[in-house]
Amino acid sequence: MKQFVKLAWRNLWRNRRRTLITLASVMMAVVLAIAIRSLQKGAYGNMISNAVRFSTGYIQVHQKGYWDDQSINNSFIYDSALDNVFKQEKNITLAVPRLESFALASSGPHTKGVGVMGIDAGKEDQMNGLAGKIVEGSFLQNNDQQGILIGDGLAKYLELHLGDTLVLLGQGYHGSTAAGQFQIQGIFHYPIGPINNSMVFMSLPDAQILFGAPGHITSISLMLEQPGKMASTQRWLENKLDSTYEVMEWPVMNKTLVQEIQGDNAGGIIMLGILYVVVAFGVLGTILMMTIERKKEFATMIAVGMRRFKLAIVVMLETLFISLIGILCGSLFILPVLLYFHRHPIELTGAAAEAYQQFGIEPLMPSSLDPSIFIFQGITVLGMAILAAVYPLWYINRFAVAETLKQ
Repeated sequence: MKQFVKLAWRNLWRNRRRTLITLASVMMAVVLAIAIRSLQKGAYGNMISNAVRFSTGYIQVHQKGYWDDQSINNSFIYDSALDNVFKQEKNITLAVPRLESFALASSGPHTKGVGVMGIDAGKEDQMNGLAGKIVEGSFLQNNDQQGILIGDGLAKYLELHLGDTLVLLGQGYHGSTAAGQFQIQGIFHYPIGPINNSMVFMSLPDAQILFGAPGHITSISLMLEQPGKMASTQRWLENKLDSTYEVMEWPVMNKTLVQEIQGDNAGGIIMLGILYVVVAFGVLGTILMMTIERKKEFATMIAVGMRRFKLAIVVMLETLFISLIGILCGSLFILPVLLYFHRHPIELTGAAAEAYQQFGIEPLMPSSLDPSIFIFQGITVLGMAILAAVYPLWYINRFAVAETLKQ
């Protein structure tokens, strides 16, 4: 076997141009397959990240029935005992309390319905980096009184500026009136329409006073160190918490997003399949060319005593070497590009950006560096190259030596 390997390796570099053409075909197949799949999975990861960081967390704990009736009346008291439960689970890295409701925002001649979220400023910033989105003013502190944050889209609609006063009017806990005047402490910009155009953030104590619900929150969003262990963490929490609480995973709370990802992923797999067909014909074409060019070489080797099955083994090893080198070179070639787009995502504009924003998704398309992408695409291209090698193996076992030598 060692002799076959040595002979196959030497055969590759006897005709370098032919080998390089075949290598280029395999390499291009790997580059295209990895790039397409990486961008697809990167887009899905961005969608999930937005849903997790700005909405529900990986796991959300709330009072039973809250998810079906998201009323402030279904809030609960957040105490240290509950917080201690979260600290016992090592997979939970952050527990973010929130008090969410709705109100009518007015600046005089303009009014608009808005979502109001009372937050623990420090934990909220750890979860979604909101402080880094401030374009005017400053971020909240947990002891701030009467200071709020609004998006620049809402500020433009209500014709408000930093330091202006916003009036909020709504319904508080158990039918009480929620009304208050709040000074705009900061204006943020986030490229997600629902957040930028209709969300007001204030400190958790201020929100509890506004809605007449001291000590109450509507939900706790949990961030995990290992999202892959989400199901086991959820089961652990259900066993630790009493029946008045409901523990839900993000896919259950974001069914529409999950369905969108599943549908798009199915379409992406179909497109990838079409690419594979095109690539397979390209690889087959180069191997056919290689086989036709070497007809006399094969005939000569058999004529001097080499058995056909041994020649077939050598040719198969040649194809295997070319495929592995092409896969390795293609992966190394595309990796720096994917690293760049992972750190500097493609910013979508126009209709594509608007479509993303309508679903509450940041209009970015980062690449994914998931190792399974490289492994799966490499194995797929290797399989195509080996299948393409069936023709030269068939040819070696069928062609007539004498007639080939006479040509």
